[in-house]
Amino acid sequence: MKLDATAIAAGVRLIAHDVLESTNAHALTLAQRGERGPLWITAQRQTAGRGRRGRTWVSQPGNLYATLLLASPGRPQCWPQLSLVAGLALHDALIEIAPSLTRRVAIKWPNDLLLDDAKFAGILIEGEGGKEAIAIGIGVNCASHPAKSHYPATDLASAGMAIAPEMLFAPLSRKMLGRLAQWNGGEGFTTIRCDWSARANGLGEEIRVRLADGELTGRFEALDDDGALVLRVADGGAVTVTAGELVMVRSSRA
Repeated sequence: MKLDATAIAAGVRLIAHDVLESTNAHALTLAQRGERGPLWITAQRQTAGRGRRGRTWVSQPGNLYATLLLASPGRPQCWPQLSLVAGLALHDALIEIAPSLTRRVAIKWPNDLLLDDAKFAGILIEGEGGKEAIAIGIGVNCASHPAKSHYPATDLASAGMAIAPEMLFAPLSRKMLGRLAQWNGGEGFTTIRCDWSARANGLGEEIRVRLADGELTGRFEALDDDGALVLRVADGGAVTVTAGELVMVRSSRA
C-alpha cells in the first residue's frame, strides 16, 4: 500500500498492517497515545471490523480497509459532515480509475457508496473526544462481499472491474486531501453539499428512513446546512433527520 506523492508532500503518513482488529480502533488508540496525524492506517484483513450501529463489517483479504486519523479537523459540531466529505473523495478516486462506472455509482446518505443500487463501500466516522481526534474509516468491497447483509451488497470484481485495494488507495489519499481542503473545517460545506447532491442516491425521490425507534417515509428533498437529510412527508411538512438508514421505496430489495 502506498500514498500518492501529493499526500506525502503534504505530510501525510501511512502505516500498513497485514492484520488488525479494526483500523478505526487502532487509529483511535494511537490518538489516545498522542498521535496527531494526518495518518492513514490500513490492513489487508480485519478480525473485528465494524460499521455503523455496531454492525460487523466482514473483512476478508482482497478488499480495502483504511482509516485516516486527523486531529482537530474543524469544529466538533461539523465532524459528522466528514462522512459526506469522505464519500465524495472515494467517489472521485474510483471514477478517476474507472470512468465507465460514472453512471453506475452513487453516494447513499449518510455514509455508503452504491454500485447498481447495491452497497460496495461504507464509511465510519468515530471520534476520540479527549484528544479532539477523528478516525475516518473506509471499507471498499474490491474482490468480494458478504453473502448475507443488512442491505443488498456487491463488489467491484462482480461488476467486472479488477481494482486491487492498492490501485484505489493511492488516488484516494490524494482526493481526500482535496476534499478536506474544500471542506475547510466546515467553512466550505456549502460547496461540498452541492457536489455531494450531484452524486446522491435518491435525491428528489420517495424514500424510507429507518430510525432507531421507527421509520419515516417521504421525499428526499435536500441536505440541510449541517448535512442532515430533509424529508418532505405526506402532510407537506419537512422533517430533518440527523441519523438513520435510507431505503429507496422503489427498491424491492430493501
